[in-house]
Parts: sequence; C-alpha cells; structure tokens
Amino acid sequence: MPDIFDSNKNSLNLAKSDSEISKVIPLKNVRLDKIKSLKTPEDMDRHSLPGHTHNPLAAFGYYPDSVKFINEDPGEKIVLILRKHPITNLSWIGIAFLMFITPAFFSVLSPISVLPGEFQIVLALVWYLITSAFILEEFLSWFFHVNIVTDERIVEVDFINLLYREITDANIDQIQDVTVEVSGGPRTFFRFGDVIIQTAAQVPKITFEAVPNPDTVARVLRDLRIEEEQEKLEGRIR
Repeated sequence: MPDIFDSNKNSLNLAKSDSEISKVIPLKNVRLDKIKSLKTPEDMDRHSLPGHTHNPLAAFGYYPDSVKFINEDPGEKIVLILRKHPITNLSWIGIAFLMFITPAFFSVLSPISVLPGEFQIVLALVWYLITSAFILEEFLSWFFHVNIVTDERIVEVDFINLLYREITDANIDQIQDVTVEVSGGPRTFFRFGDVIIQTAAQVPKITFEAVPNPDTVARVLRDLRIEEEQEKLEGRIR
C-alpha cells in the first residue's frame, strides 16, 4: 500500500515543483514594486480592446485616458467619447483653402487692383485674419462637439460657438430605443453614420451625428442598458 502521507516524499515533490517554477519565473529577479505595478486582468482586457486610444484628437475613443467633462460624477467611468468623423471636416477645409489663396488674385481683381499697393497689403492681412478665425472656429466646433457615453449616462455636448454651448444628458436606464442610420456612398465606405437614441428623459431624442463605427456604438449602448437592468434586478444600483 503506497504511503500517501510520507513527509520525505512530499518534501521531494515540493522541491521539484519549486524548481520547475523557478525555471519559468526566476523569483529572485522579480522586484516587488514591479509586481505591484502589474495591471489587473480587468485593466488588461480594457486596454487591449480595439478602439482604446491615447490620442486626444480621436473621433472614436473606447475607455479614453485622462478625459474629464463638466458635471462628471465621482466614480463615473467614460466608456465612449465620440466626435464627427474626420472626413466631415473636408468641406470647411476646402473653403479655408480657397480663402487662403484668394489674396494672390487681388492684383487681377478689378475693384481691388486700382487700390494702392499698401492698401492691398493691409487688405490681404485682414483677409488672412478672417481666414484664421474661420479655421479656428470650425476646428473648435468639431473638437468640442462631442458625444460621451459613461457607465451611468449618455451626454451630448453641442458647441455652437465660443460663447454658447448646450449639454443634454440622459441616464442609461432611460434609453428606450437605439437606431443606426448610414446612408450614402461616403458614409458606407468610411463607416460612419448617425446613432439616434430615444429616451424617457426630458429630451426625448439624442442624436450622435456622423460618428465612426455607429454599429459598435449601438452595441455598447445595448450592453450598458442590459447591465444597468441587471444591476436593478440584483439591487446593485449605485
């Protein structure tokens, strides 16, 4: 009958297992501070997901880093930050380009060509200031017009101009229906469209306009809504 509780045998097996582990992970070379700095499995999965970005100019950010917004609740996590697809900027970029090269033709334009050279230079400088202001305003309108999805709510920030903005939000559990609209060749080819969210909040409809990967956005909203309903059933509402 084998002696299961043989202490000598157990110590040999333990020594063997320790030696095998030391071949895989040389513990003497592992510093304690590096072990503490390792990310949890949850963090590793989150940062390995497609779409996770450190780029502050990204139009689609999944769990973005170092992003805050007005009226953010303590402990609230941003899941998505969305802007209009960059290709939507081509229209105003084209206008800005035409405005930029217009002063080169001042000398051949009959109303301006009769002016003295000094006046033409001043006029060109004023024109470039107007062009710069146009470019700045259009860029800020794109950059600050954002749609935010957190683990608790959805937020739409309408940046009208430097002096006026409008913020609309609704809780995740107030979402009733999510519709994706992708129409036209450019939207289909570049994979962007509108995500229309029907809510039970004071504002019945919130629209994420021309955002990249609208199907992915709708799926994330659906998963968050299911998770919120599950928390209600389990009594884990924060």
